[in-house]
Amino acid sequence: MIKSFRSISLLEGISTLALYFFAMPMKYIANDPIYVKNIGMAHGILFMLYIAFAFMIKSEQKWNTKTLAIVCLASIFPFGTFYIDKKYFQTA
Repeated sequence: MIKSFRSISLLEGISTLALYFFAMPMKYIANDPIYVKNIGMAHGILFMLYIAFAFMIKSEQKWNTKTLAIVCLASIFPFGTFYIDKKYFQTA
């Protein structure tokens, strides 16, 4: 389950960056909204999967409510999911 969460986390982080730094500028600068539609749909699905998996692995990882909130909120910010992966899942 952790491996799946980490994969979803990586893809969700990439989709966030693609949405914020590629699709949205293309929509507002180049007046081409198709990228927001396509990347936004993928990002939405990945976001929901990320949150669902975070709740599913909460007990396995022995996270308290504060940690779960941090993990979930990190998905909103660019590079947030990468930070969570490094902080909670990478071993020394």
